[in-house]
Amino acid sequence: MAMQAASDQLSETYARLEERVLARDQKGASDAYYDLVRQGRPLDEIILEAVKVHGPYTHVPYHERIDEGFVNFVNNDHCLLSARATWHLAKMLPAELAALPMAQTIWYIPTGLDIWRQKILKAPGHYARGYTPPPGPPPAPTVYWPDQEPEVLDGPLEERLGRWLTLVHRGQVLPAYRVFLGLLRNEPERERVMAELVFAGLIDVQDRMLLNRSYTTGHKSYRARATVELARAVGWADAHPVIYAGALDMAVGPRWYSTYELACNVITSHIDGAVISAIPYSGTSEAERALWGNADGLTPDEAERLITAIIREPEPGYLEVLAEYLKAGKSVRHLIDAIQIGAAQVVLETGHPNNFSMSQHCYEYCNNLRWFYDNFEHPQRIKLLFVAASFLNRAAHHQANTAGNGANEIRVPAAAAKASPAQLLDRVEQAILALDTAESVGWTQAYIESDADRAPLVERLALAACKTGNDPHNQEIAQCFLEDYGRSTSADKERLLLASAHHTAGHRKYGDPLACFNRFAEAFGLPH
Repeated sequence: MAMQAASDQLSETYARLEERVLARDQKGASDAYYDLVRQGRPLDEIILEAVKVHGPYTHVPYHERIDEGFVNFVNNDHCLLSARATWHLAKMLPAELAALPMAQTIWYIPTGLDIWRQKILKAPGHYARGYTPPPGPPPAPTVYWPDQEPEVLDGPLEERLGRWLTLVHRGQVLPAYRVFLGLLRNEPERERVMAELVFAGLIDVQDRMLLNRSYTTGHKSYRARATVELARAVGWADAHPVIYAGALDMAVGPRWYSTYELACNVITSHIDGAVISAIPYSGTSEAERALWGNADGLTPDEAERLITAIIREPEPGYLEVLAEYLKAGKSVRHLIDAIQIGAAQVVLETGHPNNFSMSQHCYEYCNNLRWFYDNFEHPQRIKLLFVAASFLNRAAHHQANTAGNGANEIRVPAAAAKASPAQLLDRVEQAILALDTAESVGWTQAYIESDADRAPLVERLALAACKTGNDPHNQEIAQCFLEDYGRSTSADKERLLLASAHHTAGHRKYGDPLACFNRFAEAFGLPH
């Protein structure tokens, strides 16, 4: 009897969560989540049930519109990305706050449905800020791409993957999705299939930034990674809602492959030493494949030379330096770690809150590529190093030519000399929550110079990111910095901690950024 009552209570709570999400009720959805936490429900279960609710409504027909001759961007889903970050951030926080990252995700989901109609002010939500909807309940969110049944292809796996990628390339959304579902049916092939999904996202990067407002900013790869990690988290037997929420979007346009084409041609010209002609190319060369065996690290001077070429100099200088280092035996992981430091520096040089989009997405792309290298052995993975470098070169140029940005001297507060490590951590958090970028970086630098254990600083930076909400895609950026700090080979990896503090304090906030945290803390009797 007691077990049945508990089961009924659980079903009622999830039904209430769905109802409140679809009613666009952030407070009601949060209250349902708090009840799930009180019932001791595991995070993977809550994530899966949340994805089941939002997955059908976070797709768009196209990520771009032309309105009376004007090109307008249609944003990407943040719900799935936030849940992926939650899975990691929950492990970084003190036990009593481990449920906070998912609280931010749940707080956001009601505002993240039907982005297409939000952008034309026909639905309420995050992208329709300032819009006053008519009286009464909100309109039901639209399902633009209904779920599908698998289509199983014949032939060798690489041939089938090629047919899927061709459908993605041509924008055949539902045929591509059906084929992808068919590809996943063979369990021994699953990891290779998921590698191709992430690869398809990593090659889709826009070819310019400055004076553009319509771009991918690497989002296809972030959604693909979220699909992989959340499918692993909930278990493949239950992962279909995650696949629907994430993989289908890969073929939704527009798609940009010119940066990846550049990378292909750089390999041909700078690594293979061939003259590029009009003949079709394919596959990888022996020289390219051999580069993955590179094992040499970078000296600090070599790393700085590469970073300077990417973020301070025009193309093609950085391509030549990167190719030179690869041919000299420099490790691919050491090279992406150096590129990450350059991307972190561009974040540190971002000033106005509205200016973080390009720098933060560029950093996330570099983080995503490092994760890809650690998880998959894709045959084309070397080329992606040049895509990351090109993305960063473009982002640095964009930021340098956008008003409100620029390098700032890091100043350690004078009071830091007499502060204990615990006091320094408190000042770091206080500065971040006060949205003071200079003080946030200064106090973080003071903690670094104290030579105290870095683990408490990582935890505090994660906590500060999880306290500031209303668009949890931003707390995902902090998770990327902190994840990379834990695995970076760079001698300058402390810059990642500084960039995390700067970004959390500085990025654009919406409404009361502490509203979700304060409600969570009140619900569970925590100080706030």
